Amino acid sequence: MTSAASESVATILCNSKQTRFQITNHRELDIDGVNITVTSGDKPSGKAKSKAKGEGIEILAGAKLRLKEGQRYALVGRNGTGKSTLLKAIAEKLIPGIPEETRIAILQQTRLTDEKPEDKSDTNNGDKASVLEQVIEKATAKHAIEQDIIDLTEGINASDPFTPVKALRHLKHQKHQERLFRLDKDARLRSGARGMQARKALTAFEKVVAESTELLEQSNEDISPETLQAETQEAVDMLADLQLQVDPTRVSEIESKAKKILTGLGFSETLIQKPISSLSGGWHMRASLATALVQETDILILDEPTNFLDLLGIIWLQRYLQNLEETENPPTLILVSHDRDFISLCTDLLILKDKQLTYFHGDFPTYEASQSERKQWLTTMKEAQDKQKAHIEKSIAANMKAGKANDDTNKLRQAKSRQKKLDNRWGLQVSARGGRFKLNRDLVGFHLTARDDIDIPPEDRPVVVNLPEPPDLRFPGALISLEKVAFRYSAKTPLVVQDITLSIGMGDRIGILGLNGAGKSTLIKLLVGETRPTSGTLNTHPRLKLAYYSQHAVEALQSLGREEPALTALALLTREVEGELTEGDLRGLLGQLGLPGRIASDVPLCKLSGGQVVRCELARLLWRRPHCLVLDEVTTHLDYETVTALREALRDWEGAVILVSHDRWFMRGVIEGAVDEDEETDEGDDDEEVVRRRIVYRLKGGKMDTLENGVDEFERLMEKRVKKLLQD
Repeated sequence: MTSAASESVATILCNSKQTRFQITNHRELDIDGVNITVTSGDKPSGKAKSKAKGEGIEILAGAKLRLKEGQRYALVGRNGTGKSTLLKAIAEKLIPGIPEETRIAILQQTRLTDEKPEDKSDTNNGDKASVLEQVIEKATAKHAIEQDIIDLTEGINASDPFTPVKALRHLKHQKHQERLFRLDKDARLRSGARGMQARKALTAFEKVVAESTELLEQSNEDISPETLQAETQEAVDMLADLQLQVDPTRVSEIESKAKKILTGLGFSETLIQKPISSLSGGWHMRASLATALVQETDILILDEPTNFLDLLGIIWLQRYLQNLEETENPPTLILVSHDRDFISLCTDLLILKDKQLTYFHGDFPTYEASQSERKQWLTTMKEAQDKQKAHIEKSIAANMKAGKANDDTNKLRQAKSRQKKLDNRWGLQVSARGGRFKLNRDLVGFHLTARDDIDIPPEDRPVVVNLPEPPDLRFPGALISLEKVAFRYSAKTPLVVQDITLSIGMGDRIGILGLNGAGKSTLIKLLVGETRPTSGTLNTHPRLKLAYYSQHAVEALQSLGREEPALTALALLTREVEGELTEGDLRGLLGQLGLPGRIASDVPLCKLSGGQVVRCELARLLWRRPHCLVLDEVTTHLDYETVTALREALRDWEGAVILVSHDRWFMRGVIEGAVDEDEETDEGDDDEEVVRRRIVYRLKGGKMDTLENGVDEFERLMEKRVKKLLQD
């Protein structure tokens, strides 16, 4: 095993209850008692493991992992709860109980040309391969199969009758070594009785590998005629099976599927044939997504697949995943995404909270409503029972007093009986489904009383984003105005944007939609002053304070964190404010954005999650109290609660907002002022509300047009194109 692999295995420690029965369906998971701990240890030794476990961060504690075949799960949880860790543990089969036969594909958050050390020998000029070739290779291991075919074919066609046997034994020995690697990993991960069983399996298979090594070294004279005939036939049969896997018809079907998926994700025919190494980071992520979709798999895991996709790609992916249920063996889908409209494709929710996994059949809004209703129901029930309990306790006390005063044994006996019933049978009087309570069904196991207490779920600490009020401009005027602006990179290149006329005033809400390559980034750079227009005029208010959140802000801050490993969010802001704000002011600002206390002052930037880095970047923008916020894909890396809080804060903020986002729900709320049914609004403040212009523009071919029906109109246009793409 490589050191890198050792380090990775030591980082995530998993155990679970394992059944002694044979698992008949490897396409779904049903595992009890799942525990996952993340440690910072590097060494996989048993002593270090137990020590690290005590110091590690617990992600799951006695949770139940249940994934039904063919269902689509949305994994939801706040930033920092361990969603990515859980997905990695499932994908790498670190959790004991995941069948070895289960095929799992995951969208990796790395470049497609990245290779594990043990895989380097399997690639052939990977950097020179086209996007299509690399996607097919990564999804099917086509090159490895073809190499096995070449080795077996050369052995079978050789004049020496012993060569086919040698080729077969060499190939089988390679497979044995791969299985030995997996068994060794399981043996090191498990402890106790399960660890002993895993080590026994490892020891037994080590004997198989040793026997395979002896067969490789066996001389021709020691091979009997019967063995020669049997293994030669086995080599011929194996060659036939491998050739079926790379049959031209099957390869053509896979290539056609890969092309269709790449086209749906935005690749042109020219880009599909380009070397994979020439792609930018965003296109690499799309190629990685295509690789996951091409694979034949039992469980498909997609972690933030909409990152780097435009709205056309998002809607195409949404429809493609929904259409998988019509296939013969649809995979089980686990999806993580901050885009509420996108995850509406899921049939179930998988909620990671308080180190437990809970399940809900339905979408996210329905889940939120049901949780609110259940909490209200439990609260009402508890209040009623508390009143009834107080009345009963009062009557018991009165009976006890009267019984003792009059030496009335009947009253004393009655009071004690009622007190016993109160202590033993007071609590939840209905089943989990709301029906009649039955003790032997609804309260299985050992309990101190015959009823469960009425536990009202505690309130989650609300995520609140407070935006500082912009300072007074002193005199009126447009914040930014563009008049017939055009831009090109050089005199020989075509115009990237042209004939742009736009005026942005205080309180305006401007949304910009468009496909990748439409000129959105160029327009944003013109608005924030990073680029000068080739023609036309651009004017800004002399007192304008503008804050710009770039779509590359997270990567830039993470890079800064790697360059300065000790730099914290508080230290960074202290350095940037240059004494204009006190440490208390900065802590207050960071706390309002979700970086409280020691997270702000003690945790380095390089250790923060993606969502926490976004909060840090927002703090860097907001301490200046800007008049105008320019936000380019600000919701990436944020969880639902933070996106919701930011949406509400931006919707009513007094400054101007220019938003570029492919998140339809976020765009509708911030720019169009849409309000969900469960959101509260201050109707009494309508008269004092800042007069706002709410406009959604579409950029296409460098030209900007107004979308009269906003996001819905753009979505309908994309739906038409997606329908055509799926039919082709």
